[in-house]
Amino acid sequence: MAQLKNKIAIVTGAASGFGACIARRYIEEGAKVVLADINYEGAARLADELGDNALAVACNVTSGEQVQAAVQACVDAFGVPDIVVNNAGTTHRNQPLMNVDEATFDRVYAVNVKSIFHMVKAVVPLMRERGTGSIINVGSVAGIRPRPGLTWYNGSKGAVNLLSKSLAVELGPDGIRVNNICPVMGETALLEDFMGMPDTPENRAKFVSTIPLGRMAKPSDIAAVAVFLATDDAAFLNGVELPVDGGRVV
Repeated sequence: MAQLKNKIAIVTGAASGFGACIARRYIEEGAKVVLADINYEGAARLADELGDNALAVACNVTSGEQVQAAVQACVDAFGVPDIVVNNAGTTHRNQPLMNVDEATFDRVYAVNVKSIFHMVKAVVPLMRERGTGSIINVGSVAGIRPRPGLTWYNGSKGAVNLLSKSLAVELGPDGIRVNNICPVMGETALLEDFMGMPDTPENRAKFVSTIPLGRMAKPSDIAAVAVFLATDDAAFLNGVELPVDGGRVV
C-alpha cells in the first residue's frame, strides 16, 4: 500500500546521494515529487527515469529567488507541497580548522543553513493556508557529537539541528510539523571530503570502527526514515532529532 499516495513533495539536492534515494522512495510510495538541484542535468535524468510524477527543477538553494521559483514550479505542476525535504548540503574538506578560508565557510553555511531560511520563507505561507505540512531537514550527527577536522561543517549542522526544533515549536500551532534526520557519515560523493583522505578500504575502516553497527549510512537508510516522517503514521512527531547512525552518538 502506497504510504504517500496523493502527497506532493519537494526534495532538494535530489540529483544524487541521499536526495536521489529519498525522491525515488517517495515516488514508489505514491507521491508526486519535485527534484530540485543545482545539477539540473542529473535531476532531469532521474526524473525521466521516475516518470510523470517526477519533475526536475534547476535550483541553487542559496538563492531565495531560485528556491521561490522551485516552489512555484511545484505548485504549477502538482499543487501545494505537503512535504519538503531540505536535503541539499555540502562540506569543507576534513582539515585543521585554521586552514578553511572564509569563502568556503560562507558556502557551507549558505548551502546548509541559509537554504532552510529561503525554503521556509517560500513554503510556510502555502502550508499555513492549508493548515498542514511536513518539513524534514537533513542535519547530521556532526551537530550532536562532532569530529575534529570538520569544525565549521559541524557548526552548520548544529544550526540545522537546533533550527529544526525551533521551527517545530513555532510552526506546530499552524499544523506544520518539522523534523530532523541526522545521518552519520554516508556512502555519497562527499565521502572523501568528510574523511579528508582517499576513500580506501583501510581509511574507511578507521571511521567505521566508531560506528557500533559496523558500517556507514546508506542512502536507503536515510530514505526509509524520510518516508516514515512524511507519512500520517508520524502525525504526532514534531521537533524530533533522529540520528540514523548505527549508534555513533551513543
